[in-house]
Amino acid sequence: MFTFTASTGVAFMMLCLFAVIALGYLIGRITIKGINLGTAGVFIIALLFGCVFYKDLASALTVKEQTFVSEALKIVENLGLMFFVTAVGFIAGPGFVSNFKKNFKSYILLGLVIIVSGGLTCMGCILVGRNFTDLANDELTAMMSGIFSGALTSTPAFSAAKGTVAAELVDHVSTGYGIAYLFGVVGVVLFVQLLPKLMRVDVEEERRKIIAADTGAKKIYEGKLIDMDDFGFMPFALAVLLGIAVGSLKLGNFSLTTTGGCLLSGLLFGHFSHIGSVNIMPKVTVLKSLRELGLVFFLMGAGFSGGSRFIELFQPVYFLYGMIMTLAPMIIGFLMAKFLLKLPLFNNLGSITGGMTSTPALGTLIHVTGTEAVATAYAATYPIALISVVLVNQLLIIFFS
Repeated sequence: MFTFTASTGVAFMMLCLFAVIALGYLIGRITIKGINLGTAGVFIIALLFGCVFYKDLASALTVKEQTFVSEALKIVENLGLMFFVTAVGFIAGPGFVSNFKKNFKSYILLGLVIIVSGGLTCMGCILVGRNFTDLANDELTAMMSGIFSGALTSTPAFSAAKGTVAAELVDHVSTGYGIAYLFGVVGVVLFVQLLPKLMRVDVEEERRKIIAADTGAKKIYEGKLIDMDDFGFMPFALAVLLGIAVGSLKLGNFSLTTTGGCLLSGLLFGHFSHIGSVNIMPKVTVLKSLRELGLVFFLMGAGFSGGSRFIELFQPVYFLYGMIMTLAPMIIGFLMAKFLLKLPLFNNLGSITGGMTSTPALGTLIHVTGTEAVATAYAATYPIALISVVLVNQLLIIFFS
């Protein structure tokens, strides 16, 4: 369809990246009855670009150039993820401890319930799927473990699944992940927008409730603070550096990953805000900019690489399984948080985004609620969800292969 040369291929890729940002924001602004994709529009456009252009582009490049483009996209995605979660940690840090102390049992329980219910849903899909597939049991389980990872947009669970299955089944895991990832992103983004509208809540009142939980959490330093630079890039870079180091530590096969490490370091820096008279808290405007830029880079990289094989891998029945594995734990978690744990709505939805390990949905929720305070609920629920989703996925593979 399109003809590329090696000399124009990489340049075209760069052109596409910026076109994706522009068109993605344009699509994201389209609002139907108060609902829009927001920044997730970038992911949709990136996915489409990957579907249309990536194969033709790759065919015009040498193997070395294809590897370069693939690695460049991974760098864009990972850099974006580090920017986003570190900025979220900094912003949530000042109110994190007080909010966590108040609701920590609820956050931990909710994170566990979301992941376990997702795992049970996956188990049910495996048992049902055995009656409607030509795949062997171990092939179906590998496929479903990938779908489970994609439905919860969990890269650590995806990586753990690939490391747990037999070598010849890795492609099945990757296929399932690629099919489920699209709805895993968009489904949670739409969920956190639809719920407040369907429930006809007073947004201002709910915003006051969650902000009140964070009030008075940060200690005020009376002396004059010394800034390392005008914007706070130096402490931000230190937090990312620490996060990468912490995320790379392994306990057996488990690690916090770069995402968990950067979130933790951001929370620590944001909570303490200064070391002696040295300011380690970047300006809030800078943090918001880095958070948005990081989210865009992450969605762009994930969409491009995912779109490259989406049409090839897509099968309606597996997409349906993915939808079920995304919706069931979300709905169960929401109902439990509302009726059993009695969490205010915005705490509830913030916890849902953390429990679903959904980075894009948190960005959307911050925009919908108009407050950064929802990030504290995300940050409190995310760690237990991160650990649980890896363990649950590995157990599914062990017992159902």
